[in-house]
Amino acid sequence: MMKYIDQCFDEERALYGISDAQVIHCRFAGEKDGESALKETSDLMVVDCEFDLRYPFWHTKRATIKNCTMSENCRAALWYDEDITIEHCVMNGIKALRECHGNIHLVDCDIQSGEFSWRCSDMHISNCRLKGEYPFFECKDMEMDHFHLDGKYSFQYTKGLRIKHADLNTKDAFWHSENVIVEDSVIRGEYLGWYSKHLKLVRCHIIGTQPLCYCEGLILEDCTMEGCDLSFENSEVTATIQGTIESVKNPISGSINAAHIGELIMEEHRIDPSKTIISCLSKG
Repeated sequence: MMKYIDQCFDEERALYGISDAQVIHCRFAGEKDGESALKETSDLMVVDCEFDLRYPFWHTKRATIKNCTMSENCRAALWYDEDITIEHCVMNGIKALRECHGNIHLVDCDIQSGEFSWRCSDMHISNCRLKGEYPFFECKDMEMDHFHLDGKYSFQYTKGLRIKHADLNTKDAFWHSENVIVEDSVIRGEYLGWYSKHLKLVRCHIIGTQPLCYCEGLILEDCTMEGCDLSFENSEVTATIQGTIESVKNPISGSINAAHIGELIMEEHRIDPSKTIISCLSKG
């Protein structure tokens, strides 16, 4: 096994194509401003390194990246990779993951990255914190546990996600998503889940205006809602809500069970009110 220890690399493709190697306490920065330091590599252990140059891990297979820091200059750090574990890392460059597939693990990472994780699949995220405007676009088959997000246009066009114990501060989340389950989480934002198919929220606290409209096969189990006006417009919905819904507007079918609905809007010229069963202790 090759070992690279306590070195500094700044040239183009500095360690291009290496395999079965350890890279320990190295720094990728300098005047030459070289790109793609570890492109086309495999079977790597990268520990305690600093990355200040662009595109370090492209087409990398079977790597563990641990206790590393990627600066704002480390743009597009991981693209087209397979079988990657990232542990206890700081990731600050834009577009940090793109089209990575197959056994991708992120554990206890702090991430600040615009357009983070686009078109990735088979990803597992645990105990991570992310700040990024447009994360997880067109991702598939992902699992998240104890995840904190500060984002905006999150999880758009995603498929096959399962999220647990998350704190999601976002806007327009889960638009056009399919087969997504969110459990025991807090979701703050506006226009949650529009145009989604088979979105299921279990024991979640939902905060924000006009949630869950134009949905197909929407399910809410034992959820709570706060500041949720004009909910479920043009949606197929089966919902059990603990507490109050501020207002419900024109669901197209299903059932809604809540302790209280502040305002119920059922416009017969737009929908057939008989197709949705409304059950609550009080209205208005």
